[in-house]
Amino acid sequence: MIKKSLIFNNEKKELPLVPLRELVVFPYMVTPFFAGRQATIKAIERALETDRQVFLVCQKTNSEVPAEDDLYPVGTAAKILQMLKLPDGTLRVLVEGLERGTINKIISRKDATRIIYTPIGEDRNVDANIAALMAAARKSFKKYAGFQKKVSQDVLDAIEKAEYPDKLVDLIAANINVEVKKKIEILGVKEVSNRLETLTVIIESENNVLELQNRIQLKVQKKLEQNQKEYFLNEQIRQINKELGNDNNDPSGAKELEKRINEAHPPKEVLAKAESELKRLSRLQPMSPESGVLRTYLEWIADLPWSKKSTDNRDIELAAKILDEDHYNMKKAKERILDFIAVRQLKESMKGPILCLVGPPGTGKTSLGRSIARALDREFIRVSLGGVKDEAEIRGHRKTYVGSLPGKVIQSMKKAGTVNPVFLLDEIDKMSSDFRGDPSSALLEVLDPQQNNTFVDHYLEMPYDLSKVMFLTTANSLHTIPYPLLDRMEIIEIPGYTDFEKERIASQFIIPRQLEENGLEWAQISFQKSAILNIIRKYTMESGVRNLEREIAAVVRKLARKAVSEGYSGKSEEAFKVVVTSRSLKKYLGNPRFEDDIVYKKHRKGLVYGLAWTEMGGKILPIEASLLKGTGKLILTGSLGDVMKESAQIALSFIREHFSEFDLEPDFHEEIDIHIHVPQGAIPKDGPSAGITMTTAMISALTEKIVRPQTAMTGEITLTGRILPIGGVKEKVLAAYRNKMTAVILPEENRKDTEELPSEVLKELDFFYADSIQNAVKILFENKNNKD
Repeated sequence: MIKKSLIFNNEKKELPLVPLRELVVFPYMVTPFFAGRQATIKAIERALETDRQVFLVCQKTNSEVPAEDDLYPVGTAAKILQMLKLPDGTLRVLVEGLERGTINKIISRKDATRIIYTPIGEDRNVDANIAALMAAARKSFKKYAGFQKKVSQDVLDAIEKAEYPDKLVDLIAANINVEVKKKIEILGVKEVSNRLETLTVIIESENNVLELQNRIQLKVQKKLEQNQKEYFLNEQIRQINKELGNDNNDPSGAKELEKRINEAHPPKEVLAKAESELKRLSRLQPMSPESGVLRTYLEWIADLPWSKKSTDNRDIELAAKILDEDHYNMKKAKERILDFIAVRQLKESMKGPILCLVGPPGTGKTSLGRSIARALDREFIRVSLGGVKDEAEIRGHRKTYVGSLPGKVIQSMKKAGTVNPVFLLDEIDKMSSDFRGDPSSALLEVLDPQQNNTFVDHYLEMPYDLSKVMFLTTANSLHTIPYPLLDRMEIIEIPGYTDFEKERIASQFIIPRQLEENGLEWAQISFQKSAILNIIRKYTMESGVRNLEREIAAVVRKLARKAVSEGYSGKSEEAFKVVVTSRSLKKYLGNPRFEDDIVYKKHRKGLVYGLAWTEMGGKILPIEASLLKGTGKLILTGSLGDVMKESAQIALSFIREHFSEFDLEPDFHEEIDIHIHVPQGAIPKDGPSAGITMTTAMISALTEKIVRPQTAMTGEITLTGRILPIGGVKEKVLAAYRNKMTAVILPEENRKDTEELPSEVLKELDFFYADSIQNAVKILFENKNNKD
């Protein structure tokens, strides 16, 4: 055992302070650094004037003027060996570390900032434990040096010859590349054994990281060498096969693709293009990027259906049965499909129709497309166009772009696998355009029977025949569809359902489906007709049946919970019986969400009932007229639109011109104001069809006659007194029926529209038709039987 006394006394000392960035100096370490800050230059100059010693401390931050908190608490006293002043005013200083020390106090003086520090005493006693730790530190550093390859032999020799533990630690710490915090930790540990252990742990941690990095690097290098080896071998094999005329090997996959393309039986133009690309592919290296692009392109050609088609169902009765199984009513759409099947029996080669199903949400347009495919025994594909803005969504990108693909049309044809699927383009009215192009313009070629037999996708760059496809499109409104696109489609309107149609749909389709989906098909559950009508009228407000299905599903789920809680199941001997009535609806669905239209119990002068169309169906629209003393003004309230206000003005002008026909004085309007109000003022109202209603309300108020009771009316008026036809007759008449009206007055030209009304409505309502205001007034006030 080597025994030495403690060296370096621990008395406090004072030296000029030199803060360093990202540099930790150890005793026995000779290193250069640059000084550019004025305080540092002054400190070095002051040291050169005395004993050439400074105290070097590493900064925690990059502050230009570091405070005491910005410095680590330990540093190294060092001797300046050499100083060189550079042209830009900075100093290049070469120093040698002397001893470690802990900072006690920093003093700012005029000549330089100085520091008072306490030297850290070094214990140089080397017992068996210290000797073992020194050997472990040397071993770890040798391993580290093997990884780094930058440690010189002189350093290794000096470390091997280091006699004392403090010198060994300082020499090793000065030559390892670790973060500043770890070096400060080594510098600050006072007890020699702890210092050796700390150093060894840090080096071993670095060795583990370096070992892992080396292992990864070796794997990468081996992989690269293997790839390079395979490339040379493949090239040699290819050249040998070329010399021998042996084509059995197909590294590029060109031959397999050629076989698949030939089996697809594409047109001659496509085949010629494919053969050209196959030759290019066979000449390319399998690993080249262009080879991957070409292979993907040729796989698309091979996978597309060029000649494969499904056999259509030609049984008209079977098709009609399938369509009726899935959907109630929709006569026009169903008849158009049956007509198509009939024509196919007479003529084999015909172009697929392009139909546009237009109607409110929830009326079954999308599901009808699936039903049509089932009736024709064809594949069904659906593409949603809602929110599509990019033309490339339809036509695709050119294959030169990275990650390019064909558009949705070609992708869907590949998915269908036949050349004659039923292709549904859903929500065609929801498309928009921006700087990337207009997708509706791209659809012009797809939906034109004269052009779609040569549809060209940007990716394929070859014509593809879409003429055998049956295209169906769906829309909620035609207003947002560009006219050129609309002109290419056959419009089939899917109107909103009446209450009676909804009741039948619920009974025949929705309730059985919900019972099956909720696991109650075994139970004896029934809905009274009045209960279904109550759900329709008081819990939903829509043209379709989506919300109706949700409400019925809610009732069925409640019944399912009741069945489970009472111990019933599909295996129970006793049947679970429930009859849903109007009274029990509140228990299942809560309070009604929608109230009936406003209908007054008492009849009075100036009160007339009009009829309005909304997206949710028809509504009764009461209109009130009142006379006030005034100067002939017309007051209109009830959130009326411009068209409705103009109708009121036309009505007043007509009455003023024909005053004698209504037994009025010529100046009747000069001393009164006429106030017309339409209740529910928070709801905006507009349209010309309330013209006859407002005219009748004014005449009733002016003549003090009560209008025929329980009578509703609708029709646009002109200044000459004509009554013009209006739209939404079906929905408006159903609103009159629902609100227990007994008669309806319609424009003469709308007589034909009543033919499509349900028989229940035709039996309960009296219909009157008028072509002029005078005729309407006779019906409304004189009670003449102009019933038709």
